[in-house]
Amino acid sequence: MTRIRAGGRESSENTTTRRRILQHGGVGLTGAVGFVGSGRTVTTGTTPNAEPQPRVEPTQERVADQPLIDIHTHLIPDETLDREPLDADELVSWMDTHGIDRAVVLALDSPESYPVQAPSWWILEQVASYPDRLIPFCTVDPRTLVYEDDFGAVTDLLERYIDQGARGFGELKVGLPIDDSRLETLYELCADHGLPILFHTDEKAMLDEVGLPRLEEMLASYPAVDFIAHAHAWWAHISADVSWDDRGEYPSGPIEPGGQVPELLDTYDNIYGDISGISGWNALTRDEAYAQDFLEDHHGQLLFGTDYLHPDQETPQVTLFDRFDLPTDAWADIRYRNAASLLR
Repeated sequence: MTRIRAGGRESSENTTTRRRILQHGGVGLTGAVGFVGSGRTVTTGTTPNAEPQPRVEPTQERVADQPLIDIHTHLIPDETLDREPLDADELVSWMDTHGIDRAVVLALDSPESYPVQAPSWWILEQVASYPDRLIPFCTVDPRTLVYEDDFGAVTDLLERYIDQGARGFGELKVGLPIDDSRLETLYELCADHGLPILFHTDEKAMLDEVGLPRLEEMLASYPAVDFIAHAHAWWAHISADVSWDDRGEYPSGPIEPGGQVPELLDTYDNIYGDISGISGWNALTRDEAYAQDFLEDHHGQLLFGTDYLHPDQETPQVTLFDRFDLPTDAWADIRYRNAASLLR
């Protein structure tokens, strides 16, 4: 499969992607071989004198025993929209209930992101009690900063967040076109610091046209940045028949092949799909026959996520592994290997 890099050209610098490396063994998020989760350890490789296993477990059992990383959760400091706040203790308890080993906790720094903001500094403080379970991301709203010629102000802020443990950038949900020059400053800085960017695109934030031409230009322009796509305007494009209004809706009915989501996943190796939220689940369940093939074809660039942000929230993504039938190796990509490669 040809992968397009900057300017639409095939890259010859490194033909071995992180995904291919991880197929030969998972690297834990601490940098050591193996993955330690909530009460279980998964290691890679074989022990020379290990006894052979007496039986092969059924596929469903083997999948359930794999680590599970949720790429998209939140902590919320105050009640809003008739929803109770969510703290770190409650989030980890919910994770235990659903067999989720680790979760990325996203910051909400922009007014478009949520009625109650969860700023980066607060997220970093809240997750500190669970360093083995919760993985903080940070954000910066470019409209609140005065950039210097050398990006000094935002660079200092971002580096301070990284020093405090931030492993990625997001949720980037700001009311600007996705190719706004102020956002491009952030893309450059994330490239410099090796931070993946999880962004929310709909009719109000990270704006794009039908067909996602602005996003494609950013993928080609910033090949060193791993973009994680989330929400309505991304997942509507799993189908070829997208309308202007679909950027903020949950389209229904059979999927028309030829959508921009599979096209971008086929073409660029720096874009991933976050299946969290209603938008992600809708994309997978509106046409399950199509979704089965989609998961089989693109498991190397899909990430399990829920968008959990308040107590008692329904998160149908936890039923994903019973609803579709994939080889255990493909499930491993979606459950943890793709996330582990991004959170290096």
